[in-house]
Amino acid sequence: MNKFRLLILSFTITFSSLFIVSCDKDNNIFSDINIFSDADDVELGQQVVTEINANPGEYPRDSRTNAARDYIRTRIFNHILQSPKVAKKNVYQYSLEIVKNDSVYNAFALPGGPVYVYTGLLKYLDSEAALAGVLGHEIAHAERRHATQRMTAYYGVSVLLSLILGQNPTQLAEIAANLFVGIAFLANSRTAEDESDQYSFEYLKDTRYYPGAVKFFFEKLRDDGLVSSQSSQLETFLSTHPDPIQRIANTNQRLTNASLPVHDWKYTGDGIFKTEYTTNIKNTLP
Repeated sequence: MNKFRLLILSFTITFSSLFIVSCDKDNNIFSDINIFSDADDVELGQQVVTEINANPGEYPRDSRTNAARDYIRTRIFNHILQSPKVAKKNVYQYSLEIVKNDSVYNAFALPGGPVYVYTGLLKYLDSEAALAGVLGHEIAHAERRHATQRMTAYYGVSVLLSLILGQNPTQLAEIAANLFVGIAFLANSRTAEDESDQYSFEYLKDTRYYPGAVKFFFEKLRDDGLVSSQSSQLETFLSTHPDPIQRIANTNQRLTNASLPVHDWKYTGDGIFKTEYTTNIKNTLP
């Protein structure tokens, strides 16, 4: 394994949250370039999983959530992965875990497939379709390789190549410092978030779930007056998932373009499964 890959892995173990929170800025000339391989994504993701497992204070787990986790895995997560549009399901190591923190309304995907969802989000949502939209979005982040893509974009191909070749040792110190304070990973780009919404929409078209459900979470936040909230449970999420109102509009346009009905999060018809969600997920959470 080359020097740069070892460096990245070592910092991944220590500073795992840096891979969780964001994508690179829009309009970066390197935004479509990724020097990492699929195998690198898998290895990085598994290293972060190890760190998460070793930090129960930051990522608390509770065996009382296992029933909900197993239901979500079988009924929703694995169902989405059956979509033929999830191209890397036999390459990446997809998994799903629940983090017990009711104050966090969030979910995240690691490189190579591991997905985590917080109990705060699970208790806030009200339908299987809404959760399917979120999980499809996170699967899309892994499939589209946004984490390692933004690493390439932030540092630039020439810098990374010089590191691989061992030609720029001073840059190693700068990257180490940036990783330590999280400068490189502060916010999701609109491009990456919209792309993940689009792929979630496409994945859900192959499932039992309403394809427009990727917007339900944001519609509920909007109707509850929380989109612009500075409350602790939403401030971080909204800073790393930009422009929710525009994302609602984009999904509605996709529905219209596909000649599909435009429903909002209050809809109770086909493809929503509110009762099932309450019975098998919300009511089983501690």
